[in-house]
Amino acid sequence: MSLERRDFIKRTAIGTAGAFVAPTVIPSYLLDRRAPAGRINVAVIGLGRQTVNPNIPQFLKSSNAQIVAVCDVDKWRLANGQKQVNDYYSQQKGFSYKGCDVYSDFRELLLRKDVDAVMIATPDHWHVPMTIEAARAGKHISLEKPISTCIEHGRQLVKAIKKHGVITRNDSEFRPLPKFSKAVELVRNGRIGKVQTIYVAVPPELSGDPLKPEPTMPVPEELNYDLWLGPAFEAPYTEKRVHAIKAYGRPGWMRVDSYCNGMISNWGAHLMGIVQWGNNTEYTGPVSIEGTGEFDKGLWNTLNKFDIKYRYASGVEVFFKIERPYVRFVGTDGWIEVEYPDKLSASSQSILDSKPGSGDISFSNLLSDKEDFLQAIKDGKQSFEPLETAHRTISMCQLGLIAVKTGSVITWDPEKEEIINDNAASAMLNIPIREKYFKF
Repeated sequence: MSLERRDFIKRTAIGTAGAFVAPTVIPSYLLDRRAPAGRINVAVIGLGRQTVNPNIPQFLKSSNAQIVAVCDVDKWRLANGQKQVNDYYSQQKGFSYKGCDVYSDFRELLLRKDVDAVMIATPDHWHVPMTIEAARAGKHISLEKPISTCIEHGRQLVKAIKKHGVITRNDSEFRPLPKFSKAVELVRNGRIGKVQTIYVAVPPELSGDPLKPEPTMPVPEELNYDLWLGPAFEAPYTEKRVHAIKAYGRPGWMRVDSYCNGMISNWGAHLMGIVQWGNNTEYTGPVSIEGTGEFDKGLWNTLNKFDIKYRYASGVEVFFKIERPYVRFVGTDGWIEVEYPDKLSASSQSILDSKPGSGDISFSNLLSDKEDFLQAIKDGKQSFEPLETAHRTISMCQLGLIAVKTGSVITWDPEKEEIINDNAASAMLNIPIREKYFKF
């Protein structure tokens, strides 16, 4: 990183970003700061709606975790996150607990030796830089999906986690959902014969119509906007580029291609992951991609409609579009469809009634995404959905996006992760970054 680490070491690794003078008498709550025996010290980076709703509560309720710190560039969200954690532990412990520290810069947080793992739930453009730095710091990582905004960044992420040997988890809850795991179990056990075609769709955007040009606004006092931009290039501040101030809700950045790929990756990270899992291609990808689509115009400029076709070397074809959230596997002996959140159907009831036999795969009673991550750390082995599989999943979405943008039929080498004989498409595998806060 361009900012020297020694500047951080001069400051405390216990308290907030300011200077710290050790007290003569250690407060009782500091003695209880470390996780109880058997628990994993977790720090949470990014305190938006996804964090305060599912992520923090799930870690708080786990007997395997203790949240010891939270981090955000928005001071209002940071204070709320700290209060959420301290209030929960106060209620559990029966005294005023104040052991959750706050950080406005994730790099300071990563210097803490007592942090075992991090949950990263920032805007998408920060996912890869934060994950690489966390891996360098030896932290285990649960990362919100989608894990990257382009294939080259995702490849660098995978290299870093392999180099540093940390345990990782794609923070998607879809695999443990009973109907989804059941569908994949039946497909992988051959109940529909040999898979031939897969249909998958994501829902449309949920945050309204495209925007007209937005006025430049003063940056709110509580927001470090330059650090929010981070590796993204400078752009004038307007609220709908970032997130609502002093409120939670679906943020505008999820529809700006500088920070996110849009729904093709946002929900595609969930449902294309089921495609890859069911097709038993988690560590590879297709060989041909083509598609059409339409983009919103204005500040919000991501895909609002697409039809994409993929073909694997095996001959399996995948058709991906915006419709309703489902995956349908079609084989030589029938079909199975699973629709979010809990609708499972098949070409015959006998397929659904089938139970795993001798030598079959069973995906029953899977741990939730958070518990799988924590248990993997305790067991010293990789999780059920490591980030390498998530990279392959999101590469599918990003290849589809490139195909729509170029109008080309893309020939893809999944082993080398290269586009063959198409310079224009190949140029889109990598997104330039502003190197003020991070360098690959």
